[in-house]
Formats: sequence, structure tokens, C-alpha cells
Amino acid sequence: MKILLVSACALIDADNRVLIAQRPEHKSLGGLWEFPGGKVEEGESPEDCLIRELKEELDITTWESCLAPLTFASHSYEDFHLLMPLFVCRKWEGNAHAREHARVKWVRPQRLREYKMPPADAPLIPALIDLL
Repeated sequence: MKILLVSACALIDADNRVLIAQRPEHKSLGGLWEFPGGKVEEGESPEDCLIRELKEELDITTWESCLAPLTFASHSYEDFHLLMPLFVCRKWEGNAHAREHARVKWVRPQRLREYKMPPADAPLIPALIDLL
């Protein structure tokens, strides 16, 4: 089975809320909420991937020194196995807004379970609750 490496980020604001993004309806897992990020490209580190994806998806700029690894997800989908490190980021430039998602929302960690997430994202929630 093919292993797909995807890097994800928990952006945490000054009020300890986490940003989640809603997938567009026309994409796979459409309508579900996820932590922003994306596929790690050939020759790219997970941190470089997040810097690129956060700029593309949310129009914000961050740096490798601001990305701290927290936990990871390992989940088998029908056609591939997803390995997804989750990084925490508390410092960036710009105001996050949906460029590729249907919308974004700042949520308290204890309320993340109220949002339907892809199977690989949901297991990441306890680590965020413990952190915050």
C-alpha cells in the first residue's frame, strides 16, 4: 500500500483557539473540517510543506523556527496509508482567511469534537486538548 506523507498544522491564537478549515464540497471528504496543511512534495521537508501550504491556503507567512512538532496520525484509507505529522504554530504574519477551503473557524480545543473531521484528523484532538 502506498504511504502518503501529509503535513498538518494547528495554528493557535492568543486566546488558545485552534484554526480549522472546511474542505470544499467538490473535493474528497468535502464538507469535513481539518487542520490546514497538505501533501509533502518530493525533496520538501514537512516544515517546508507547511510554510508553503499555509501561504497558499490561508495567505499567512510563518517560519520553520515557529513550527513545533506535537504528534502524528497514521491512518489507512482504501487506496493509501496516510502518515501525518501535526505541528503547532503560534507565530505568523497575516490574517488567516480561506483561499482554498470553504471557510475557516477558530475553535476552542475542547469543542473540536463538535466538528466532523476526516478519520486521520480526529485522533489528533486529544494532544491539542492536553497542550492547551
